[in-house]
Amino acid sequence: MDYRAVETTDEYVARLSTGADWRAEIEALAEEVEADAGWFTALGSVRDAEMWFYDQEKKEYEPVYFDEHLEVAACVGNVSILDGERFAHTHAVLSRPDGTALAGHLDSAEVFAGEVHFRKFAEPLERAHHEPTDLDLWL
Repeated sequence: MDYRAVETTDEYVARLSTGADWRAEIEALAEEVEADAGWFTALGSVRDAEMWFYDQEKKEYEPVYFDEHLEVAACVGNVSILDGERFAHTHAVLSRPDGTALAGHLDSAEVFAGEVHFRKFAEPLERAHHEPTDLDLWL
């Protein structure tokens, strides 16, 4: 296990723009508040979601598309630096009208409504290639 203490400096709440991309809006918030690291939770609703499932044997993401309206029952993630850019690592549980849940790495989705709570960390976090998983993880 690799760990470190983090200090938060500021906390923000934001309403995401209808029609914008969910993850891009969180990255834009981080850019606006000059956060090179942070933690967020969110809720709302989206349409046309692309979620990724990481195949641990193949060591690659497999996209799954949902061309429908979905509730964001839960969304959690973090912001860090990946290849010199702010990156919102976003996981979500999305639900259909019948209550069926879909969950995974949320790559993109069109915002219908979204509310975010964001905690900014004092020090940046950077991602780099982690050989055992073939993922970009925190250094």
